[in-house]
Amino acid sequence: MSDAVLWGRGSGPLAVHIAGYSRELTRRGYAERTVEDHARLIAELDRWTVSEALALTDLTPERLKQFVQSRRRAGHRRLSHRRFKAFLDYMHELESVPIAEEPAANAIESLIAAYQSYLEHERGLMPATIGNYVSDARAFLVERAEREGTDLEGMTAAEVTHFVVRQTRQRSPGAVKMLIPALRSLLRFLYVAGITKLPLAGAVLVPPTWKASSLPRPLEPQHVAALLASCDRQRVGGRRDYAILKLLVRLGLRAGEVAALELGDVDWRLGDVLVRGKGNRQERLPLPPDVGEALTDYLQCVRRPDRQCRRMFVSVIAPIGPLTRFGVKDVVYHACERAKLPRIGPHRLRHTAASQMLRSGATLTEITQVLRHRSLRTTAVYAKIDVASLQTVAQPWPGDGA
Repeated sequence: MSDAVLWGRGSGPLAVHIAGYSRELTRRGYAERTVEDHARLIAELDRWTVSEALALTDLTPERLKQFVQSRRRAGHRRLSHRRFKAFLDYMHELESVPIAEEPAANAIESLIAAYQSYLEHERGLMPATIGNYVSDARAFLVERAEREGTDLEGMTAAEVTHFVVRQTRQRSPGAVKMLIPALRSLLRFLYVAGITKLPLAGAVLVPPTWKASSLPRPLEPQHVAALLASCDRQRVGGRRDYAILKLLVRLGLRAGEVAALELGDVDWRLGDVLVRGKGNRQERLPLPPDVGEALTDYLQCVRRPDRQCRRMFVSVIAPIGPLTRFGVKDVVYHACERAKLPRIGPHRLRHTAASQMLRSGATLTEITQVLRHRSLRTTAVYAKIDVASLQTVAQPWPGDGA
């Protein structure tokens, strides 16, 4: 599609940006037909701004909603204002269009930005930890704003306690355990920054848990086979998902570790792979032949519009970019849906990898090395899975069978 065609589609304030926007969409991996559809839509928006006598700076989200409503009245029922997000982001980068937000959302995001800066520069936390803390902080602040508003000065310990109680009903015990330090960190920041009057971090009560009280829940072999079989390996996305699932279930990698893999991390000659784990640790693990084959099948067909991207796994639907740890989780979720299994997360596949190694005769020390635990005690929980071996050392209950 030529620039001349694009530039000739309108005479309003957006016309000169259509060609550049189309090139940006192409660079981000959008198909040619999709790029044309986006260009046509922006050209229509351009003509509407002329008819409404609007300047470029008048193009706020409210104005976009008015345009969408006018197009829906004309018969375009499926058009949504979300279709303009990519264009607004592009124009915002050019500093041509102000992206207005609701006052509450704007206040929360400003506070989140300050909190994230605090975690990065004052606390020096790792990016994955910062991501978790920011996500939980946003959840707390959004819910609090819906109930009490955005003024945090008078926040009470009761509000914090009620939030934690509600979360214990909605989240798994492991997720609640991760929420506690994140919420305490946010409340310490709010107090130090003078946003709240009271030091409320101590109000975050820890729900009672018992260490090593539950068994790890590995998947049965037939369920693992169903997850892998659900990937359509005739398609790029299916090959990518198959390779990701193989890494999770054979090497026990974490979602963030899979997302962090780069093209140069695999040494094909030596047959090992570099894993970037927690605490910025880097370790090499042997690469099983079946995992190597899955990676090869994927890499031979994946499309990379941006040659600067060195990440192993990228999205297959535009905008094409590096897959995040949340994207890795989605891969597992979608595989569960296709295989008609209850939804599980990547960590269940890590448990599965450990149990498979244990049942194959690996020692706890060897499993510790593969999973890259800092302590053997962390791995010892998997010994409880081997019920058959535990039965040989179990002592009869006093008085039983007397």
